[in-house]
Amino acid sequence: MAALLRSFATRCALLTFRRAAGLRLQTTASATEDENLQDLISQCSGEDKLTTGVVLGVYLPLGDPLLYPPKFTSTAEKYNERTKGMLEYLLKVSGPVPQLGEPRIFYDLEKEFDRVVVVGLGPQCAGYNDMEEREEEKEAIRVAAAVGCRKLQSLRTQRIHVEDFGHAESAAEGAALAVWLYQELKRQDRRLHMPHLELFQSCDFTGWHIGLEKAAAQNLARHLAEAATNRMTPTIFAHTAVEVLCKSGVNVEVKVQGWAETQKMGGFLAAAKGSCEPPIFLEISYYGTSYDERPVVLVGKGVTFDSGGLCLKTPHGMLHMRGDVTGAACVVATVRAVAHLQLPINIRGLVPLCENMPGCLASKPGDVVTTMSGKRVLVQNPDCEGRLMLADSLYYAHNFWPRFMVDVGTMTMDARHSMGSAATVVFTNSDALWEQIRMAGVHTGDRLWRFPLWDYYTKQVSASTTVDLKNVGLGPGGGACKAAAFLRQFVPCGEWMHLDNFGVMMSNGIDEPYLRRGMSGRPTRTLIEFISQLVCKPCP
Repeated sequence: MAALLRSFATRCALLTFRRAAGLRLQTTASATEDENLQDLISQCSGEDKLTTGVVLGVYLPLGDPLLYPPKFTSTAEKYNERTKGMLEYLLKVSGPVPQLGEPRIFYDLEKEFDRVVVVGLGPQCAGYNDMEEREEEKEAIRVAAAVGCRKLQSLRTQRIHVEDFGHAESAAEGAALAVWLYQELKRQDRRLHMPHLELFQSCDFTGWHIGLEKAAAQNLARHLAEAATNRMTPTIFAHTAVEVLCKSGVNVEVKVQGWAETQKMGGFLAAAKGSCEPPIFLEISYYGTSYDERPVVLVGKGVTFDSGGLCLKTPHGMLHMRGDVTGAACVVATVRAVAHLQLPINIRGLVPLCENMPGCLASKPGDVVTTMSGKRVLVQNPDCEGRLMLADSLYYAHNFWPRFMVDVGTMTMDARHSMGSAATVVFTNSDALWEQIRMAGVHTGDRLWRFPLWDYYTKQVSASTTVDLKNVGLGPGGGACKAAAFLRQFVPCGEWMHLDNFGVMMSNGIDEPYLRRGMSGRPTRTLIEFISQLVCKPCP
């Protein structure tokens, strides 16, 4: 123990000497080593912990990275001039120019910032990639901002300044999404510090705040989906939604089970029968323009926990089923962001909430339920309860004479099997709506992919001599397509789009570096961008 303390004392003395001599420290050590080292410095020297940092970018050179100098962003180049070339010198001696998402951290380059993180942005000529269906430049900015901020966050940096990298909105999205994590259930002294984010040397404050608002919305969706199942029941979700939305000037009506019975929502009630938690239906209203304008209707599937009902899932299959409320969470978060951005559009949000449990009153395979539309549905599998809930909600939505309808929910495992976590699966009867939301996904990096609405799948869910529809349909495979074909039967007219986000429900923390492992909150930012594009008027 004494030898260990002497070793610590020697390292502290050496670091203090280097600082006194004006030498610059540079390290590529892990976050844990940096944190322990900083604690040691503070304890030995009595200095305050480093609290400020800045995130800058560097592009890959056009030639050999070992031969050509680093190509800084314009903001990083100005900062390099402020340090009289010290930033460029240290970056050169630290090794080859950083690749995309690779950070290099430097200490005490000048008085304003104690820590400087330079992150690779990849090639400077990146743009729209037709094969990848996204703006590679914006995605690189999100990754760079995320990696830099998370590096500084791990070192307990209090204030982080982020340059715009050429697009402040994307930088804000990457930074704010990266530093967030759900830690309400951890002890206060073991929680990761949430730094304050600021824009560094840029005039695009509008873009920065829009990006922060979009990221905050997705973080809200992540929070609602990540909460423990006993702490996010239908009642608690409703209370949370009311509290969040009413503060933003959005009206929320909470409908109870008796109301659903008067509306004859047999599908919704059948999904909730097995649980002792009463079902709740939220009706959200945002008016950003004239009351006479037809609203866009958003419908979100809100199963706060899906056990599979009497067709019980395996323990592993139930492990993440708190995330079955992601569709509802996306709708609530999207409406809040639209209200904060004050977009001139009317939105009506419909959120059916319940638990799917194997209680004594639970729906059984072979039951027939009568939906609000009057159509009778054979329940082949009680684990496919989401389409029953959305069917009644979509039919109820026609009461508002919608401009068009969009429903979102974690519907089928087939969406994950077919697309993984790469994209949200989309079904729509409108080419115009598809093109608009596709472009929204291109800009946000949260991609979507269109699947077919063929009559082949409609026949599989409607082929019966005894009932109007089946909630699963005939034949193996095509589960996502059959679910969409089922929902289409409750949209007799008008434009409609169905988003199956089961595949993107969770993030593995690798494919999207700006999202930690856990509930992803996707596609919240894409929905916000999609609605924003609706109110943008084309140039003459």
